[in-house]
Amino acid sequence: MRRTGLLGGSFNPAHAGHLHVAQAATRALRLHEAWLLVSPGNPLKPRAGMAPFAQRLASARAIARPPRLRASDAEARLGTRFTVDTLERLRRRFPRRRFALVIGADNLLQLPRWRRWRGLVRAVPLAVLPRPGYTRPALRGAAASVMRRGRRRPAALMRAGSGWALVPAAERAISATAIRSGALGVT
Repeated sequence: MRRTGLLGGSFNPAHAGHLHVAQAATRALRLHEAWLLVSPGNPLKPRAGMAPFAQRLASARAIARPPRLRASDAEARLGTRFTVDTLERLRRRFPRRRFALVIGADNLLQLPRWRRWRGLVRAVPLAVLPRPGYTRPALRGAAASVMRRGRRRPAALMRAGSGWALVPAAERAISATAIRSGALGVT
């Protein structure tokens, strides 16, 4: 089975931090590839300040490193907005792939706000990458507490088929918000 990581997000814009997360997860989980799933519209984020989808997809393609890391417009093509729905459709479309969801610790902290999040974490391995200011609170948060028995070592996560792991990686302070505000002076 082909092991594929899914790193979803707005990518408004995509940046070196996204690349770092995708590459760290690919190495730690021994993935064949990772997809940068560009969301047509994140239900938890305001539309104000969101660049057009085509521009965000282009920024994800600019940081992708094919063939192991590629940008994907799968959510737009599938017509899904919620991760659980996207994953269900991808699993049906690609039955010979084993998917893992790759998220930052900021998303682990807000995971209880996601649609059908408990079913999502039962259905797919979850790789969590550290984020400055979020990692410790996320590890003490509601989602980590609910999932405590499913915690694995990163190297064992894909064999387990479900559960979650904190992937050891350097924390990167770069964020799309800071880039948009010009705080980092990079694009």
